[in-house]
Amino acid sequence: MAMVTGGGRGIGRSIVLALAARGFDVAFCFARNEAAAREVCEAAPAGARVRAFQADVALREDRARFLDEVLQGFGRVDLLVNNAGMGPVQRRDLLEATEESFDRVLATNLKGPYFLTQAVARVMLQQRAEHPDRAYRIVNIGSMSAYTASVNRGEYCISKAGMGMMTRLYAVRLAAEGIGVYEVRPGIIATDMTQGVRDRYEPIIASGRVPMRRWGTPDDVARAVVAIAQGGLPFSTGEVINVDGGFHLHEL
Repeated sequence: MAMVTGGGRGIGRSIVLALAARGFDVAFCFARNEAAAREVCEAAPAGARVRAFQADVALREDRARFLDEVLQGFGRVDLLVNNAGMGPVQRRDLLEATEESFDRVLATNLKGPYFLTQAVARVMLQQRAEHPDRAYRIVNIGSMSAYTASVNRGEYCISKAGMGMMTRLYAVRLAAEGIGVYEVRPGIIATDMTQGVRDRYEPIIASGRVPMRRWGTPDDVARAVVAIAQGGLPFSTGEVINVDGGFHLHEL
């Protein structure tokens, strides 16, 4: 059974549908767009058990309610995918950025996943004591912005850099308990979040800074999540899987 945050659109939508297509029961949350969440449920393969829950991961009460509703409806959690994220409402130079934007982005992209992982990990440990034969995994959806400086959205970069350390921390803490923790790190992905800066990214891709010279797709990211979910990395934890067309490579 998989729990996915931010599953109503973009990368999250593809992750939900890819997991459902491979036999996972999936519960996902969405913050606001109920119509989009309903469409995801309708797009799921016939016979798949996919349910949507309204919850804002930035809010403690919503995180607790989401987990409670999942446990009531499905009885367990085997996989958590921390996908929900946001960029600044308005991109501003580092010297003009506001505390309000910083707090909003960090609450959604880092604080929310950090404490949702804490709560879900506790549940997984309880489950593991009763069912030691089951596999339990946590996947964080990071970003190449963890190591790529964008001075007009510093709060986003900091949140994703923090998620990288969050992955390492939980990987170390949970390794001996048999719970694998991973980060999937997308590059330039064609979603509604990048639509507004498409003209900026097109020449970057064409120049070869993305060696594969194409946009990534949400399905590219979902495939990496599925590989982890299906047990493709049984002797790995704390790993960063770059899904960026080779952007992270450095060439002289």
